Parts: sequence; structure tokens; C-alpha cells
Amino acid sequence: MKRWYAVHTHPRAETCVVRNLNRQGFDIYLPMYLKKRRHARRIDWVQAPLFPRYLFVEMNLENVRWRSIQSTMGVLNLVCFGEKPIPVPQNVITILKSCEDENCLIKFVGQSRFDPGDEVQILDGAFGDSIGVIKEKYSHDRVTLLLKMMGRQIRVNTSLERILPVG
Repeated sequence: MKRWYAVHTHPRAETCVVRNLNRQGFDIYLPMYLKKRRHARRIDWVQAPLFPRYLFVEMNLENVRWRSIQSTMGVLNLVCFGEKPIPVPQNVITILKSCEDENCLIKFVGQSRFDPGDEVQILDGAFGDSIGVIKEKYSHDRVTLLLKMMGRQIRVNTSLERILPVG
């Protein structure tokens, strides 16, 4: 019976391992998502593995020479218990695949952990370490805060990545 197994790879070698294992005839699943990357004052979105340094291979241990995976370029090892690889529960792969969009990228769906009225601390930037209250959320990753400064409240727009809850 075919089952999914986890493969541990070298750092940033996931796509190389996918290519090498596909050449050997294995079915591979590497869940990817869009990650926000900041560099030199620019922000762009890049595809990144959902589980860095891990991917999944589907095989039947009884019919396949699975030890060849261990010697594949870019692979550290199969996740094993003792001498034998341990299968990943099938529902894990099913859930991951159900979260993919039309481009086969994992989409994160759900509520933000912040709501209007919550008290938060800004982590960095000009207002770093300031405490404020969330006034409103105006996109999936942006909020408007009210900060008390110089005896009055000022509005500040920032991303959810730059704030932490207080308390």
C-alpha cells in the first residue's frame, strides 16, 4: 500500500531533491506558499517551502528500494523510527492539498489574531516600543493604530508583522 513519508533535506535543497527524486520515479509533494521578502527597502513575494528542509515522498515500502532515497543528492535522510521510515498520516497530506489554490500554493485562511480595541506594541521603526490600540483592520495584513503621543492620539498605519499583543 502506498503511503507518504517525510524526507529531511539539506538547507535550501528542496527543489533539487524534488528534481532528483522525480528522475528516480518517486511521487513527491513539496507544499509551497507565497512568502513576503524584504530586501533593500523593497518588498516582493517569493515561493517558499511550507516546511523548510522537508518534503514528502509517496511509496510502497514493500515494492520500492527506498534506501536509494537516503543517498540522493540533497537528502539528509528519511524520517525514521529505528531502521524503518514512519508514514505521515494520510489526512495530513489531504488537508495540505485542500488548502492549495489554483497555482498549487498553500493559502492561509483565517482570522487575524488582532481585533479593533486590542492593545499592541510596535516592534520596530520610528514608533518602536510604543503602545497603541488597534482602531481598524483595512486589509489582510495591515492595521491602523491609535498611539498616545504628546498629550493626544495619532493614527499610525502598519503591518501585522510589526506588532505584538500587550499582556
